[in-house]
Amino acid sequence: MAPASSSNREISRRSFLAAPALLWLRQTRAFAERRRLDLAGIPWIHIRNGGAPLRLLRIHGNEETAREAVELFIEETAGEAWIVESQTRHVLLGGLRLDPNRMFSREGAEKNLRMLNPDAGDGVLRALLDQLDRDRDALMKALAPPPGGLWVAAHNNGPGYSIDTEAPISQRVHRPQPETPRDFLLFTDEGDFDKAARGPYNAVLQNRPGGEDDGSLSRWCAARGVRYVNVEVAHGKLDKQLELLRWLAAALP
Repeated sequence: MAPASSSNREISRRSFLAAPALLWLRQTRAFAERRRLDLAGIPWIHIRNGGAPLRLLRIHGNEETAREAVELFIEETAGEAWIVESQTRHVLLGGLRLDPNRMFSREGAEKNLRMLNPDAGDGVLRALLDQLDRDRDALMKALAPPPGGLWVAAHNNGPGYSIDTEAPISQRVHRPQPETPRDFLLFTDEGDFDKAARGPYNAVLQNRPGGEDDGSLSRWCAARGVRYVNVEVAHGKLDKQLELLRWLAAALP
């Protein structure tokens, strides 16, 4: 039999060294449990990878970079991920369009429903809002992290939104990367923000919600002292969104 060439030996060596990593990856993916659920009238994909108190969220269906980042990250990090199963920003609820990040209060949901469905009658709107009120506690019980756990929502944005949009309504601002204002972290916990303020990424703190209630999850968390981070990144920047998620996992307990 002819002796193996040096190139073949090198390939075999690399394959041998990679085998444990490939086995770990297969085992991790096999361990991550995926199922579809309906909560508050909205279809969700739920992915569980172990029992850690980390909760990931992708709530807007048209933010595909955020979805890909969440799905990749939960395969390598223990916790749970919740993904709204939709291809559009809005979901249909009782035949009406709703931004799902406006359903966390009755006031915010009503304003959003009226804006998106101007022809809807008061009776239809009231019945849908009553249904949301009945479903909200069960929804939050399913989605929210345990006490002290961390909630991380991944979002993507377009040119009209950046850290400059949030800075005027934030309590503190950290801007070490002014050249990429669309990539930033939004915190509701001051201790978490303090760690980010020593780090390399743009960040804002919003732990005292003011003004009108818009029904957003960040506002809900800030009002209740829940640790929450919004990972905001421009559409298409998957590597940057994963970088921010990994930094959070390493920097925050």
